[in-house]
Order: sequence, then C-alpha cells, then structure tokens
Amino acid sequence: MAANLLRSTFTLNAVRMGNAPSSSSSSSSSSGRRKHSSSSSFKAGIIEWANGLGGKEDSDGCKGADAPAGSTYPIMADESIMSKKAHGTSDSPVQKELRWNCDYETADRICNFNRHYAEYAGYFLSTSFLKEVDRTKETTYYDSVTGKPLFVAPRGRTFEEFESESRAHGWPSFRDEEVVWDNVRCVPGGEAVSTTGTHLGHNLPDRKGNRYCINLVSVAAMPSK
Repeated sequence: MAANLLRSTFTLNAVRMGNAPSSSSSSSSSSGRRKHSSSSSFKAGIIEWANGLGGKEDSDGCKGADAPAGSTYPIMADESIMSKKAHGTSDSPVQKELRWNCDYETADRICNFNRHYAEYAGYFLSTSFLKEVDRTKETTYYDSVTGKPLFVAPRGRTFEEFESESRAHGWPSFRDEEVVWDNVRCVPGGEAVSTTGTHLGHNLPDRKGNRYCINLVSVAAMPSK
C-alpha cells in the first residue's frame, strides 16, 4: 500500500498545494494507495521522509469505491458535505488535546484542509494507541473536530483481528458494523467523511466487503460533552 519517498525535493508547498511527487512502487497489502501528511511538524517530517527514516507515501491512487448497487452501506452523500466552511471543510479546528499522542498539526491539516493525503502508513503504530487501548472491550473513536462518535470497534470480531487487519494495511481499518452511520458518510469516489465535513479516509472494499481505511488523527478526539 505504501511506497518509500526518498526525494529531498518534496517541499512544504507541494504538500499545501496537493502536488506531492508520487511513487510508482507499492506493496501488495492493500488495493488502495494514499498520499500522506507528516507525523509531527511538516518541515521535520519532510526532512525525515527525504532521509528515508519514516517517509512512507502513497500516491493517490487511493481511490475509494462507491456502494455496490443495491447495498445498504456505505451511506452516501454528495460533494456539498465537504464544502468550504469557517475552517477548511469544518467549522472549527481539531481538538488541542488528541488521544494517543496524535499530532495536532497533522490532524488539523488532514481533517480540514487536505482531502487527498493521509498520515503515513503505520503512523498509528508510532502513537500510544496500542499501549493504551483496552483490548477487552469495544473502543469508541471520536471525530477529532467535533468529538462525535464515528466508529466503535471491534464488533463482530476480536481486537486481535481488528489489529491484524489494520497492521496489514497500515491504517486503522473498520467494517460496516463498526461505523456510526448517524455521523459518517461516503462521497462519490469512496472518500469517507463525517457529516460535519471532517476528512476521515477512504472506503477500500475487499473480498470481505467494505473496509474503511481511516487516519487515526481523524478519530482521536475526546468525546464531546
């Protein structure tokens, strides 16, 4: 799914304009490929990528898929849901204190200003997520902007199965029954978004059904009060 980026020419402006150079190599772990944003600060992240230390990029390629004809999920919305608002595609920035040590700048840019990039593959493994999550029960994942519940997992499987699938693809991967559909939609092309305009990731169906490949930084909020 991810490709190594070893280019020092990858500039901050390219990230902002959505024109990052793409790579032609890919792994066989996923049917979709995604561009990404940095894990800490953009400038530090770019240097890290250029040195090949953590620079995994997916060129977009990460084209999701619409709902198959006659299927119940995903619930679709039109592009107006991602219209320009007070703060990018949302009314406000992401929460300052995100769970699992997720980076604020990365989260705000991906959630609100950047619909074609993602945190790098395996980013969730660099956070405290796996150390802190309770493996014995369901975990609710909240919109990093609004604090509304978006996903509840694992459902219909064990945490080990959820973790294994997420590791295999590089991003937290949710199934239909784990989506809080009151607050989540897909737009044409398979982009997964919140009903308030937060970019979440993409639907990348496989032989098991819909698989929602989601940025951890997009679902790392504390619940809204």
